[in-house]
Amino acid sequence: MESGLGSNRNERHWIFKDDSWFSQFRNGSNPWMARYAYALIFLVSNLLAWAVRDYGHNAFPEMEKLKNCQGGRGCLGAEGVLRVSLGCFAFCFVMFLSTAGNSRMYNCRDSWHSGWWSAKIGLWIALTVTSFLVPTFIVQIYGEIAHFGAGVFLLVQLVSVISFITWLNDCCQSEKTAERCHIHVMLLATAAYIICIFGIIMMYIWYAPEPSCLLNIFFITWTLVLLQLMTSASLHPKINSGFLTPGLMGLYVVFICWCAIRSEPAGESCNRKAEASNKTDWLTIISFIVALLAMVIATFSTGIDSQCFQFSKKEARTEDAVPYGYGFFHFVFATGAMYFAMLLIGWNTHHTIKRWTIDVGWTSTWVRIVNEWLAVCVYLWMLVAPVILKWRQTSESA
Repeated sequence: MESGLGSNRNERHWIFKDDSWFSQFRNGSNPWMARYAYALIFLVSNLLAWAVRDYGHNAFPEMEKLKNCQGGRGCLGAEGVLRVSLGCFAFCFVMFLSTAGNSRMYNCRDSWHSGWWSAKIGLWIALTVTSFLVPTFIVQIYGEIAHFGAGVFLLVQLVSVISFITWLNDCCQSEKTAERCHIHVMLLATAAYIICIFGIIMMYIWYAPEPSCLLNIFFITWTLVLLQLMTSASLHPKINSGFLTPGLMGLYVVFICWCAIRSEPAGESCNRKAEASNKTDWLTIISFIVALLAMVIATFSTGIDSQCFQFSKKEARTEDAVPYGYGFFHFVFATGAMYFAMLLIGWNTHHTIKRWTIDVGWTSTWVRIVNEWLAVCVYLWMLVAPVILKWRQTSESA
């Protein structure tokens, strides 16, 4: 029995080492290749949800029976998105349950994660079709739960981004690379601050053209204050984290603020960009496609970053250890399925959203703004927490 398992391991290891990437994918021997297959399934689910939302009435006349949901005809598009999201979530959640806790390659759960594509694609299609057959009240319940799941996704993504920024800063400030990377760090930090200031100025010009635009002025000005606060905290003598981390965090915060203001509904006098994008032209379509791809890439990159959530002491990596957490990977995609549903319906299960638009509405705006403030709070806590804990330990010993 053990010799059979050993020969199977050696065979898969040889395939992983020496065979082509297509053969590795076909034989289910390369978990790195499997990531792209799951990302492709996720992307197809996104496109299907968009097609059902914008063109479901014309392409699927039989879906008119779903008009009994709350909100009338306009709810059909939102409900169609939730049904596709439910099917994608169910598939990712099944994969999460079947792979969570697996820490070794060359076993049955590793083979299930990296291979068996015909069975898994069939399972995904079956769950997506089934989601259109469940009663409307179940879809509405899922829509309410999806608000929480999408928030979990944003939190996981936030921790992943901050963890990457701090890791990059630690690498640049290590004893081995400090002298060699000093100039690069200064150039990168300077470029980050220049882009932040330029972005804030352009947001004032685009989204606060009149003194009456008090809300946008508040959003932009408070973002500038948060940038100054992060820089001051990072340069405090007891912390001394340098300019790089607050500069990169500033880029992230300014980007979130820009996305929040862009999410304001068209017709607002202070958001001329939204009014200009009210017509469906090639720029609107390109913006929609870029936003959709960015969402898939964000889910993909966050899914393989399970190490930033390992709070216990990390053990030495063995040869047969999995390259990334399979369970965490599928958990992120499951919450990502809820997140793309919220973006396509504007975080409102009874919201009528225009074609070729994504993440539009006042609910979307405030979700982004709260996410921005939460990002700054988490970053500041990561800076201050070591100092506070050290002070407490010193007080207790004294």
